Amino acid sequence: MAELGNSGGGGGKKDGKVRSKKSDPRVDLTAMVDLAFLLITFFMLTTSLSKPQSMDLGLPDKEDKKEPEKDIKVDQRRTMTIIMGDNDKIKWYHGLLEAPEANGKPTDAQYGKNGLRKEILKRVVSIPQVTGDKEKGLIVIIKPSKKSTYRNLVDVLDEMAICKVPTYAIVNDITPEEKVLIEEMNK
Repeated sequence: MAELGNSGGGGGKKDGKVRSKKSDPRVDLTAMVDLAFLLITFFMLTTSLSKPQSMDLGLPDKEDKKEPEKDIKVDQRRTMTIIMGDNDKIKWYHGLLEAPEANGKPTDAQYGKNGLRKEILKRVVSIPQVTGDKEKGLIVIIKPSKKSTYRNLVDVLDEMAICKVPTYAIVNDITPEEKVLIEEMNK
């Protein structure tokens, strides 16, 4: 039992007078402890906990590979490829690496609003105008190298969400020409 006691004086002689000994006042705290645990339990059960926020990723279905894969042809005017290297370095190009679109040659970029985001926003606006169809927007292919960091990949995915890129994919198939770009970038 929890108690709160007050050691008060009692008896003894003061000024020659004899006084009777006073009993110590005691407060029983058992009920207070029970009440505290009931309140804690009540608030824990009635409080809605915040759910972690995450970005939706479309993952491929698990299918048996009975049928041969069909190559999907995509208009090169709609594609932008982002290659990620180590030490926060990235390179992007618009179109095919062998035949890039106008102003789409492989270019070094930085993360953030004045780097990669600026280029993505420019293309998000211009591609529907070039294709003449609002439904045909930008397609971004993200290619992280083995030396790129998870943080950098998340930064690029954040840029996709900020720029409202309709279609993007993370691809680990890096061509030999792109490997040369990665080696140049990492120097």
